[in-house]
Amino acid sequence: MNKENNTTLENSLDTHKHKEQGVFAFLKSLVFIVAVAFCIRATIIEPFKIPSGSMIPTLQVGDFILVWKLSYGIRLPAVKKSIVEFSTPKRGDIVVFTRPDDPVTAENESDTHIVKRVIGLPGDTVEVRGTTAYINGKALDEPYAQWASGGIIEGNFGPSIVPADSVFLLGDNRDHSKDSRFWNDPFLPMKNILGRAFIIYWSWFSLGRIGNIIR
Repeated sequence: MNKENNTTLENSLDTHKHKEQGVFAFLKSLVFIVAVAFCIRATIIEPFKIPSGSMIPTLQVGDFILVWKLSYGIRLPAVKKSIVEFSTPKRGDIVVFTRPDDPVTAENESDTHIVKRVIGLPGDTVEVRGTTAYINGKALDEPYAQWASGGIIEGNFGPSIVPADSVFLLGDNRDHSKDSRFWNDPFLPMKNILGRAFIIYWSWFSLGRIGNIIR
């Protein structure tokens, strides 16, 4: 009888041990998955929700986009300066960034991450008059731009030269965008750019927008 009891006890202990090992293995896998997901989000791809109508018609309120954080280089989490730089933003790129000064907190803007289009590059003379943006004295052809109110006077800007390592940004919905024209410092340091927006992965505005490449 004692032998049978000992065998039962041993089997019970083995089962308990196997369960503990299974739980430990699961927790290790979970920690690994979370760590990998964090690293991907921090350094490669990050989701972002469009909080305002400042990029209409290109991006609509309710669009969810993915930001490619390796567009211009590699940087460690919480470190603004790139440790490896591939390239610099190009005119027309739609980028997600943080402001170096206090962020805009109006209800139609994000108070942490902002999305706009790069218009002016280092050394460019930028100017906005009415419904036209000028680079080095030449009007830009901008089929993506929308001037819903016909070009507000408050939106006029420049001419002004973009300093080194900085860009000038505008929202596509020009008369309803708090962008470079309205900031205390109109030029954004490139180190504040988190990455380039490249695809809409979900949209409450229209399911037909899902999968659209952002241009």
